[in-house]
Amino acid sequence: MAFFHAALAAKFDSIYTLSDGSFAKIMPLPAYLRMVMEFHDHLDMHHNIEETYVFPVLAQKMPSFTNNERHKNSHKVIHAGLDKLKDLVTGWKEEPTTFSPAVLRSCLDEFKTPLFKHLDEEVHDLSAESLKKYYTLEEVDRLPM
Repeated sequence: MAFFHAALAAKFDSIYTLSDGSFAKIMPLPAYLRMVMEFHDHLDMHHNIEETYVFPVLAQKMPSFTNNERHKNSHKVIHAGLDKLKDLVTGWKEEPTTFSPAVLRSCLDEFKTPLFKHLDEEVHDLSAESLKKYYTLEEVDRLPM
């Protein structure tokens, strides 16, 4: 899980850094918007996999993975930002002249802190130290991750 979270954080950092308009030095707007949507799609898919296959198993022993608890609630907050991001990118793809670095940066700022907090919390909660409170080594080997 740490590998995937590090990759997602790095991708967010890249699109965030370039969101000031500096992407134009290295790529055209359509390529940058594809990069933003790749991040969106990867994070969306990652969360869908977690909620469908991983969280239900973990929730049997780990309360923080049950419905209406920290991790699923974090997903909801993050996805509100992702939905807004997708809507913005869709509009900019249709009308590139309306692209606004300030609007993009503001959107990213809305879910940056919850995203990074969530990524860190999940890695912590799935660390060996945390898992051994709830599972035997044999049970960990059977977890869907």
